[in-house]
Amino acid sequence: MPLYKLEEFDPNYRETFGGDDVKALELYTQSGVRVGAIADVLVDNEGRFRYLVIDTHIDDSINKKILLPIGLSQINYPARRVYVDGLSKEQVEHLPEYHDNIAVNEEYEEKVRGIFRPQTSNLTYDRQTYDYQQEPALYNLNEQYHQTFRLYEERLIANKHRVKTGEVAVGKHIETENARVAVPIQRERVVIERAAPTSPDTIVDPKEVKFQQGEVARIELYEETPEIRKEAFVREEVRVRKVVESDTVEAQDIIRREELDIDTAGNLLVNETNVEKHENV
Repeated sequence: MPLYKLEEFDPNYRETFGGDDVKALELYTQSGVRVGAIADVLVDNEGRFRYLVIDTHIDDSINKKILLPIGLSQINYPARRVYVDGLSKEQVEHLPEYHDNIAVNEEYEEKVRGIFRPQTSNLTYDRQTYDYQQEPALYNLNEQYHQTFRLYEERLIANKHRVKTGEVAVGKHIETENARVAVPIQRERVVIERAAPTSPDTIVDPKEVKFQQGEVARIELYEETPEIRKEAFVREEVRVRKVVESDTVEAQDIIRREELDIDTAGNLLVNETNVEKHENV
């Protein structure tokens, strides 16, 4: 069965245990002798504690990390200690050393179990069929401070993603219309005026009279004609851009939270530590 470090299995394990951090506890014998500190916890794929990773310090002569089966310990969060019964210097010396990058496989676990397994045990180890329940003394949590279970709550998780709500296409087309323009022009015309002489009875000197046939008076006539052409000009400029507007959208839903119900019988003193109080506790 694969094992996981506590924080790898549950990154929010401190919240799970109501703020308690088992990795902040120190390890003592039942007689009160400090033998090390909890460096980490290994759990199975269901989140059950299987081993405490102990950073041992015994007589200033042994300093190494070992695995301690959880059933051999008594976790006391109020006292900020973990107690172990029977951990000897000889056991620590013979236990395989643990490193953070080590692979804890079946062979490694069996070496650890072999150190702590009672000599009176009649268990025959079979890698294919072995189960932690076969050795409750090593893996069961029956002590007072081991009675731990999880209270769950639901939370609303807000996230957002971009969706296309539409698009704007800007183009242009050609429209036609009849345009008129007024152009003033000038045109010449001939005016012929015939008038009676002022002295019709005056005799003209024959010497001044010159009768000529075919005499023609020529006058050129001009007129202006309009010249119309088309030229293109910029009528309007259109700039297309987009802006981002911010808004806040509120959502609500019903969430659930598990609360602790404590039933006691008799005159008992119950202390709760590092737990947020609720009305139904």
